[in-house]
Amino acid sequence: MKLYKILAALLIIPAMLWAEDISVTVYNSNLGVISEKRTLKFEKGIGSLAFRDVPALIDANSVGFTVEGNRNISILEQNYAYDLVSPDKMYQKYIDKDIELIDKEGKLYSGTLLAYSGGAVTIKEKSGRIKIVLLANVSEVNFPNLPDGLITQPTLFWKYSSDFSGDVNCEVGYSTSGIGWSAEYVGLLDPNETQLDLSGWAAIENNSGKTYADATLKLVAGDIHRAQPQGYPVADGYVRTMAKAEEGGFQEKAFFEYHLYTLPRKATVADREIKQISLFEPAVAKVSKIFRYRPEYSAKAVEVAIRFNNSKTTGLGMPIPAGRVRIFKADDDGSRILLGEDWIEHTPKDEEMTLVVGNAFDIAAESRTMNQTRVTQYIEDQELEIELRNRKETPVTIEVSKKLYGFWEILDSNFEYKKKDANTIEFKIPVNANQTVVVKYKVRYTNR
Repeated sequence: MKLYKILAALLIIPAMLWAEDISVTVYNSNLGVISEKRTLKFEKGIGSLAFRDVPALIDANSVGFTVEGNRNISILEQNYAYDLVSPDKMYQKYIDKDIELIDKEGKLYSGTLLAYSGGAVTIKEKSGRIKIVLLANVSEVNFPNLPDGLITQPTLFWKYSSDFSGDVNCEVGYSTSGIGWSAEYVGLLDPNETQLDLSGWAAIENNSGKTYADATLKLVAGDIHRAQPQGYPVADGYVRTMAKAEEGGFQEKAFFEYHLYTLPRKATVADREIKQISLFEPAVAKVSKIFRYRPEYSAKAVEVAIRFNNSKTTGLGMPIPAGRVRIFKADDDGSRILLGEDWIEHTPKDEEMTLVVGNAFDIAAESRTMNQTRVTQYIEDQELEIELRNRKETPVTIEVSKKLYGFWEILDSNFEYKKKDANTIEFKIPVNANQTVVVKYKVRYTNR
């Protein structure tokens, strides 16, 4: 049974179109959980109710419903209708039905709509003549009624059972896709490149198809496990705007195995909007600049990165949600220069963080195999070199990270190295100004 068949009829009691109280919890993973308190009107017995003003991307299977007091009200059946009114839908629904068209000169065309395609409609007049009317010439179209099944906004239609008639305070909860948040960070290096002023923002993007006005806003930082969701149609034509950042940031606390950020005031999260709110007060961290060469990632480029510990002793010591970090440095005239960007994962306090800023312009590197020797059927020796060239006027130390696969051992090396894991060795090579240093090492591979 389609509960939305006669939408305009009084047999279906509309729910209030606003929420008296609403709470929005937003996750990193394109998910929002909404809790609304509304006053709904029920009739005693079996009845129908239209619960409107829901997101276009609501997960209808997630809807939960509770009532205040001792009233016995239960939802027997639910239908989610999202076939919204549009000119195309109106024409499609009126095939084989009567319509009226008026062209730009005021001429009236009326009859049965036979076809609608290619920018034209085909009408059969009462006389039996067939007319093709170009829509570019039409100034007005008259449809007698709203077709069955079309609605003006996404709606949940409930069939319920109630033990009384009247208004009841209810709480309705549901989840929706099309809404999520990410952390955005801005870091400013000091002139000596030893301190980083770091500020964080929560960017909430809402494309769920609903505006949440004066809501209690919470953000969850962490990776929750989700079952594969069922897909719902996604509306097209999002126009995204940037909301002005508001004063006063979130209050953070540990929650289960995640971190929860609660805004201490009400906020409106408008549809098709990106809203930015301060995540934490600006903090200063002690940092070091490092140079890193990873030939498996880039054959000749040497990365420059910023490294620091997320601890109170360095100035931070707070959970850092995943997000994008932009690193700037002020020029002599005060103008900010973007040095680079990097993405970080969820990082708890007291963990080391390394932000890749870019590639060093005045440092070059090269990795090469100099010799290969087959010792036995299962053993092969390789002699390898890594050449590091520092064209700067200051000395640097370059961290070299080299991947070695299979069963291997280092037979000889002209620099000390550290075995980081089963497949990686690391060197820390000092290179003076305008100097070239060659790292030579010999690896034996055993294949059995």
